[in-house]
Amino acid sequence: MALTRRALLQSLAAAGVGALGGGFGYGYLYGRHALALTERDLPVSGLPRALAGLRIGLLTDVHRSQWVSDEDVHDAAQLLMRARPDLVVLGGDYVTWGDRRYVGAAADALSSLSPPHGVFAILGNHDDDHAMPAALSAHGFAVLRDARTRITINGEALNLTGIRFWTRRASDIASLVRGADGTVVLLAHDPRRLTEAEALGIPLVLSGHTHGGQVVLPGLGAIAAQKFPVVWDSARSGRTTIFVSRGVGTVYVPVRINCPPEVAILTLRAA
Repeated sequence: MALTRRALLQSLAAAGVGALGGGFGYGYLYGRHALALTERDLPVSGLPRALAGLRIGLLTDVHRSQWVSDEDVHDAAQLLMRARPDLVVLGGDYVTWGDRRYVGAAADALSSLSPPHGVFAILGNHDDDHAMPAALSAHGFAVLRDARTRITINGEALNLTGIRFWTRRASDIASLVRGADGTVVLLAHDPRRLTEAEALGIPLVLSGHTHGGQVVLPGLGAIAAQKFPVVWDSARSGRTTIFVSRGVGTVYVPVRINCPPEVAILTLRAA
């Protein structure tokens, strides 16, 4: 019997649903646990020779929850430490929707982070402004809430400026970096702050928030993250470089497809 066009379309639709269901099953059982270490060289405008080769570890978007365990977070911290970063940046969203049941657990699971030049944390849109900073500070991590801190490495100044997710105006960011001597790095959970950083001449931005799209479909890409200038990896706009991490956890659905969780080692290079 000849196959009709309607029957063919129904068969293709059924196959598509089956493939999608299989993909989500894989993303739930395996994809969200396939933790990877990403290593990138980042060109930084005006970087002094003494800071060339500095290795920054970036760990973000933990989203500790019923779907992201202590073991998941601990393994991410351990993988990053084995890569021997000089300092570590925590990029926010330690829990989901400010769920206080996991605030302490998220901070505790990161407690093995102990690079030579310290751990510097910012907050994401899912973090509260009191309990989460207190939990991170209890482990000796410096929490930057619309604040700048200056550290000296090999005799050169490195200014780490951390902003809240809701800090968006260029004038507010400008006030935080005004008068900074040496290299400035903007720690911004949201990669859309690339626009303000470029306008202010900030040479480097480190971000998360997008989860790399979390679900990346062949031919369609990361649909949920198309509003961001950079969804994942490094990019350069003018004299400003940005790196956006895929992060560790998941949000909305406990699935990752074609977008494994990661921690990153970012080596600074003169540009």
